Amino acid sequence: MDKSLLMIAIGSALVNNVVLSQFLGLCPFLGVSKNVKTAGGMGAAVIFVITIASAVTSLVYQGILVTFGLEYLDTIVFILVIAALVQFVEMVIRKISPGLYNALGVYLPLITTNCAVLGVALTNVQKYGEASLGSFLLRGTVNGFATAVGFTISIVILAGLREKMEYNDVPKSFQGTPIVLITAGLMAIAFFGFSGLI
Repeated sequence: MDKSLLMIAIGSALVNNVVLSQFLGLCPFLGVSKNVKTAGGMGAAVIFVITIASAVTSLVYQGILVTFGLEYLDTIVFILVIAALVQFVEMVIRKISPGLYNALGVYLPLITTNCAVLGVALTNVQKYGEASLGSFLLRGTVNGFATAVGFTISIVILAGLREKMEYNDVPKSFQGTPIVLITAGLMAIAFFGFSGLI
């Protein structure tokens, strides 16, 4: 594996974690992290959507938008691509795993508006948009996959902690959302320790 690709992967998954460093995708992070199984299902869906969206948006950007001088339409086009992918994922999960589909509820279609997905596509354009199509596609896809893996790691860890916290004696004023936000803040501080990796 190319060393630069490994650095992109480590940087995107751990050092610049999309949730804990960039604070993108907080809605599903906080809403779906009540149990590990549901969080893992959401993480898998986000991995699929972000990875495919990164590849497709890279191709669309270099192949169509840059070719015709329409780079200013990138946000609108990327939103349409992401919405189509989320609809596809929703149909597949509904067919394959109705239990997971019901557990994810409203958060599954909300992947469309998850700013992490759009943020990755736009970040890919900013970081790698000047590269050749092959390099842009490869680096953008690796960045998207690693970002989604980082999201999944974060949401599964938070879900595991929340499952354990149910048995703790949390003061009444901290129960519910306050203790979840404190936990997420402590996780962000812990993930800051990965900054020395790159």
